[in-house]
Amino acid sequence: MKKLLALLVLLISWPSWSADQISTGIFSNKAVSGYDSVAYFTEGKPVEGDSKWQVEYQGADWYFSSQENLDKFKADPEAYAPQYGGYCAWAVSAKNDFASSDPEQWAIVDGKLYLNYNEDVKKLWDNDRAGHIKKADVNWPNLIK
Repeated sequence: MKKLLALLVLLISWPSWSADQISTGIFSNKAVSGYDSVAYFTEGKPVEGDSKWQVEYQGADWYFSSQENLDKFKADPEAYAPQYGGYCAWAVSAKNDFASSDPEQWAIVDGKLYLNYNEDVKKLWDNDRAGHIKKADVNWPNLIK
């Protein structure tokens, strides 16, 4: 009976967790797994953020590697936040579903940051970035209703 109850609680709470607009860990409220989303644009690589430079945005905690990057994000968060709330771009496109992302599997396309689940999934996404972006842009609004 306890196992059944635990499974029921998990199933009931999963959709509400999945519907968060920003991807965060189950036991964390860090967006982009605590990586500095501005650094992808300014340094061309993923850089871990620090809790001394953080801000709350769309219900998640965003960490940065410097005061300068924090200030850039605060001035224009939409320019630096990853697309689809930081969820896997391929999953939003191909599966019309949520999946976590790895901050090491990223791309900037037309000035926007996209993250993917892992290296293999990123390769699938890379095969048709424009097609996946077009499809995910249609799927995303319905996923976060």
